[in-house]
Amino acid sequence: MFALPETLEAKPFARLPDELRTGTEKSEWNAGQPAGLHASSFLEGPSFDRSEILWCVDVVNGRILNIDQNGQFSVAVEYDGWPNGLKIREDGLVFIADYKHGIMVHEPGSKVVKPFLVRAGMERFKAVNDLFFAANGDLFFTDQGLTGLHDPTGRLFRVTRDGKVDCLLSNVPSPNGLVMDLDEHALLLAVTRANAVWRVPILNGGVAKVGTFIQLSGGVGPDGLALDSSGGLLIAHAGMGAVWVFNARGEPTCRVNTPDGALSTNLAFGGPENRDIFITESRSAQIYRARVEVSGKVMVSHRSAD
Repeated sequence: MFALPETLEAKPFARLPDELRTGTEKSEWNAGQPAGLHASSFLEGPSFDRSEILWCVDVVNGRILNIDQNGQFSVAVEYDGWPNGLKIREDGLVFIADYKHGIMVHEPGSKVVKPFLVRAGMERFKAVNDLFFAANGDLFFTDQGLTGLHDPTGRLFRVTRDGKVDCLLSNVPSPNGLVMDLDEHALLLAVTRANAVWRVPILNGGVAKVGTFIQLSGGVGPDGLALDSSGGLLIAHAGMGAVWVFNARGEPTCRVNTPDGALSTNLAFGGPENRDIFITESRSAQIYRARVEVSGKVMVSHRSAD
């Protein structure tokens, strides 16, 4: 048996200004969400660049946002899309999992968002959600759409450095955030509507022996994930207003609460010694900050092929 986890209260770091919360209840994105959300904004996809600027997305308003070290927001680019996940490649290019279009790319300062991958072969995606770069440059991303336990057909894709696109899984009930384990031998995949994190071993170019690594309960389900430098997993648990910290064996060690909202959607490591977590809380349009015991794993990828 393990002890009950420690509890921390995250502190507000940045609040999206009211003038940027322009989404309406009648928007197409809101119309496709569960009843009662009616979001005027929806923050997701936090990621730091080398200048310690925090990037994130506002799904409902089609904006890529920057937050400086003082918590001040600015709009990097606005476009006709539903950006849902964001990662910054080693060369500084910003990759976006766009729920409306597919995988997109933005060069900072360009005010342009361009397509990178909008279909697999001849087939359009259901609606992509989040993405992750491996150290070797491979890009993994989730194709979630409206899948769930009623329709477990969400997919996990990989784009190799030479541009080959592989569908690794096609039976996932709502695939969401993803990271790789410390040695990058397996993916850890948030499966929101199963309220679980799957472990997806990478074997001979494919996957094998996929299983449940962590089973949660309550809330909506796991959303964004992050890995710490000891191999521990941090899970943004949407609907619970919390980030759970698990050690490498899958034992819970800490719960970090977001006091003003329950939609803790994603997180990123940053701050001194890379020990602070920055959490997007989408209900209140805020970013929270908490200091945790173990630093985040530094994510470095080699440049992959365009």
